[in-house]
Amino acid sequence: MGNMIGSGIYLLPSSLAPYGGISILGWIVTATGSMVLAIIFSRLSRLVTKPGGPYIYSQTAFGDFIGFIVAWGYWISIWCGNAAISTAMVGYLSTFIPVLNNSPLFSCICALCVIWILTWINILGIRTVGFVQAVTTIFKILPLICICFIGIFYTRSDHFTPFNASSLSPFSAITSTAALTLWAFLGLESASIPSDDINNPRKNIPKATILGTLFTALIYILSTFAVMGIVHPESLITSPAPFAEAAKMIWGNWAGRAVAAGAVISCLGALNGWILLQGQLPRAAAVYGLFPASFKKLSSHRTPVFGLIFSSIIITLLISMNYYKSLVEKFTFIIMLATLATLVPYLFCSFAELSIRIKRKITFSKKEISSLIIISIIAFLYSSWAVVGLGLRIIAWGIILLGAGIPFYLIMKKFYK
Repeated sequence: MGNMIGSGIYLLPSSLAPYGGISILGWIVTATGSMVLAIIFSRLSRLVTKPGGPYIYSQTAFGDFIGFIVAWGYWISIWCGNAAISTAMVGYLSTFIPVLNNSPLFSCICALCVIWILTWINILGIRTVGFVQAVTTIFKILPLICICFIGIFYTRSDHFTPFNASSLSPFSAITSTAALTLWAFLGLESASIPSDDINNPRKNIPKATILGTLFTALIYILSTFAVMGIVHPESLITSPAPFAEAAKMIWGNWAGRAVAAGAVISCLGALNGWILLQGQLPRAAAVYGLFPASFKKLSSHRTPVFGLIFSSIIITLLISMNYYKSLVEKFTFIIMLATLATLVPYLFCSFAELSIRIKRKITFSKKEISSLIIISIIAFLYSSWAVVGLGLRIIAWGIILLGAGIPFYLIMKKFYK
């Protein structure tokens, strides 16, 4: 939940407003697809207990090359996403420190300070990270829960008419809104990556994956419904802070600032969790010789310090090179690339369990194989549909980005041998 609930949910009601009430169906489609993927990852975590999550599942099922492509793309998506989240957090923080909104240099410095403070926290060990994650998750979901269960009594039914406010067909409108909501669910597989640092991983990883995705979906759908019912559609379309506006209408100005603070904490918590993964994923690949050995070395706190610092340096360069641009100019494109790079592991992991069971000659009943095949096909089709929804331009850039790792893979394989 800490990794999934970040900056996206606080802006999505405004993005969905032009579509009207039909966008709730888009949320439901995305939530359903995400739950199927959560089932896939929870099953894989019982079958393969080594750390690495999507990487180790793909590598075990399809070999080193596919495993490397998954690790390479997923790692890139992590530090791209972290750059985006840190900058978005500074945008919310400008509510309290206006100079951050007026000075690109100060906003850049603030974003980098947050990145390196959280990198230091991650270096201290996964227990420290877990504590920060637990605290920030509690505080980030409180405003959302208040909107869900109190704000719903302030909703107006006329705000949902017409049900499809766009000029698109119902199917196209649902597809468009589902594509917008996809980013909010990325990270559902997070619990599977640091598996060797988790007590009783066969039990706790599936539980965290399934329940985390389910609770997140409920919060997303209910809170979006409440905001759309509270704020007039015309105002919602242009609102830069829809949750804050809804809170103001219910409780007054102080509530709007409280929600803005919740958004800052939301970004902080998500960033903390994703920085953990930016060290853990390359570490898992390095163990199998697909990343340089420096990435697998652990400190006295059992943390992959080199991977954490190296990734944060890349994030620093990315933010610094673009500090003079606006938030949208900086990261809309790169977030879409990050989404594509995350969907690639989802595609391969959809059939990973079936491949692993065949490789290991694990026998199972007709009922078990039928349910596995159905779940795998649904997960694959959903992930494929999501990839197509990103558009040809993003897909082309994604192919280039993933292909750039192939020479690196060949060098590492030769060096490792």
